[in-house]
Amino acid sequence: MIQEIGTVSIWVDDFDAALHFYSDVLGLALITRPGEVPHFSVGDSMLVLLKGNYCLPTDAFPSDFPQVTFKVDNLNAAILKLREHGIEIPGTLEERRDSRWIKLKDPAGNLLELVEVK
Repeated sequence: MIQEIGTVSIWVDDFDAALHFYSDVLGLALITRPGEVPHFSVGDSMLVLLKGNYCLPTDAFPSDFPQVTFKVDNLNAAILKLREHGIEIPGTLEERRDSRWIKLKDPAGNLLELVEVK
């Protein structure tokens, strides 16, 4: 039946800041034309940016669970690139025996995670 996730959509209030963050900072390929709803290629899936204000649910549990997790092959290199772009990484690098990850927010406040699977 279901084989994989096709599209994940998130809300952003500033398209210019979000486009810069997802394309220039995270390195995702924009696959739509100007004037269209921005779609980014993420492996065989897509990330879609929709105009609107992100709002964290007041009763979220756990409250710091990311909306989207991106798998990276080198977390240390990803952290360096984020820091070069002035992206704040709240908290610390977390680790289990099978993975390492960090959490960060995009310009709209969406909580993201970068994970490296060992």
